[in-house]
Amino acid sequence: MKIFNLVFCLLFIVSAGLQYNDPDPYLWIPIYLIGASVSFFAIRNIYFPRLSLLFATLFTVYCVFLFFNENGVLAWLSKYQAESITVSMQVSSPWIENTREFFGLTILTAVLMINYFVYKNKVLKN
Repeated sequence: MKIFNLVFCLLFIVSAGLQYNDPDPYLWIPIYLIGASVSFFAIRNIYFPRLSLLFATLFTVYCVFLFFNENGVLAWLSKYQAESITVSMQVSSPWIENTREFFGLTILTAVLMINYFVYKNKVLKN
């Protein structure tokens, strides 16, 4: 799990840095730094399972919003026939930005939940 958390800690730090040019960096930099922090603390054998669960829940709610939003993932799939979201780093359409954010948030939520399930018993036993 230490290698898993090291990889994701580094990926989330890089992702946070890449948000500098995003239309809403004030939202996405902290979101990615939360994931980096959880992974960093797990590397150091410091666990916060309830906090991981809280953030995973909040991020899941935001994922649902991004999925069903007027310019969200569902629109990208149905109206725009899953147009490539990786052709250019320029955001030419709001559904591309929302879809990218959805997938980033899904990865982040998965990492938080994996950490939650792996470490919740260690904390409760102590």
